[in-house]
Amino acid sequence: MRPTVNDIAREAGVSLATVDRVLNARPGVREKTIKAVNDAIARLGYVRDLSAANLARSRTYRMAVVLPDTESQFVQTLADTFREAGHLAATTRIDLTLHRFPSEDPHALAAMLLELPARGHAGVALMAPETPVLRDAVRALRSRGLPVVALVSDLPNTARDHFIGTDNRAAGRTAGVLMGRFLGGGPGQVLVLGSSLLARDMIERRRGFDEVMLRDFPGIEVLQSLETHGSGRTLRQVVTEMLANAPDVRGIYAMGDGHRALTQALQEMGLSGKLTVICHELTPHTRKALLAGEITAVIAQNPGHLARSTLRVLRAKVDNLPLDEGQEQIRIEIVLRENLPPGPDDSRDSATGLPAAAP
Repeated sequence: MRPTVNDIAREAGVSLATVDRVLNARPGVREKTIKAVNDAIARLGYVRDLSAANLARSRTYRMAVVLPDTESQFVQTLADTFREAGHLAATTRIDLTLHRFPSEDPHALAAMLLELPARGHAGVALMAPETPVLRDAVRALRSRGLPVVALVSDLPNTARDHFIGTDNRAAGRTAGVLMGRFLGGGPGQVLVLGSSLLARDMIERRRGFDEVMLRDFPGIEVLQSLETHGSGRTLRQVVTEMLANAPDVRGIYAMGDGHRALTQALQEMGLSGKLTVICHELTPHTRKALLAGEITAVIAQNPGHLARSTLRVLRAKVDNLPLDEGQEQIRIEIVLRENLPPGPDDSRDSATGLPAAAP
C-alpha cells in the first residue's frame, strides 16, 4: 500500500498542515521541521502524485509562449504547433496563451513580459534575441518566481531556467560538413546570411560553421556574415549585390529565415540549382525548394518536440521536479530531397518512391 500524507505526518510527528506546507515549499516552516518531514518521506518511500494533488485543488498551470511577430514560416509553424499542443494539454490543466511581439522592438517585448505575472502566468517560454533590456526583464520575472525557458535561440546571460532547441553550434558544424563535402573541398567562396547577428542561434551557428570550414576545408573561403534583419527585401538586395561582385561564390549558408526571398533572388539571376544552398528549418517553402533542387539540404528540428518539451519543462520547473534530460533533448535532423518526409502536396515517383521534382 502506498504511503500517504497522513503516514508522513505520523512518522515526522507533525500536523497535516505542516506536511502540506513542506510539500508545497510554503514559507513559515522551521528548517528542523522541514528536515524531519523530508526524512520521513525518504524512509517511507513516498512519491507525490502531483496530478491528483492539482486536480484536488483545481489548480491550473497558466503558461505563456512568446514568439516574434514576423513573416517567418518556421515561426508561424511553431505558433500553430503550440496552439495544437496547448489544446491537447488542456486536459492536464495547462492553459497555454500565445503572445507575439514586434521583432525589432526589445522594449515592447520587455513591457509585455513584465505584465505576465499580473495576469496569473506560472511560467514563460520565449524566442527572442538577447539584449540588455531583455536580460533585465527575464531576471525580473525570475525574481517573482516565474520560470523562464528560452526557445530555439538560447539566452545564457539572462539566468533563464532552461534552453529548448538544438545545439546550434553543433548545427553550424553540421552545415559546415555538408557544405564542404558538397563543394568537394574547394576552391570557391561561401556566402553566409543571418537574420540578426544579435541572436544567439545565429552567433553559435556561424561559430560552428567556421570551426569545420577552417579545420577541414581550408580551400573554401567563407565570406563575412550578411545581416538581413528578417527583411526579404534586404536579403534580396545583399544577395544580388554580393553575387554580382563575387563570381567565385559556389555555396550559400542561410543561418536564419528568408528562404523565399533567397530562392527568388537566385531565380532572377539565373543561378537557381547552380549553387549549393544549405539552410535551417523545414517549412512549406523549403520543402518545395528541396523538391525543385533550389535548396540542397535543410538542417531541421521538430516543432512538435519543441512544443511538447516546452510544456513538460515549464511544468516541472513550476513543481520543482527534476527533468528527464534525454526526453527533452532536441535532435538535429538533416533533410535532403531523397529523405524528405511526405507532405500534404507531395507527389511520389511510382518506381522509386521518391518525391517527384516540382514542375
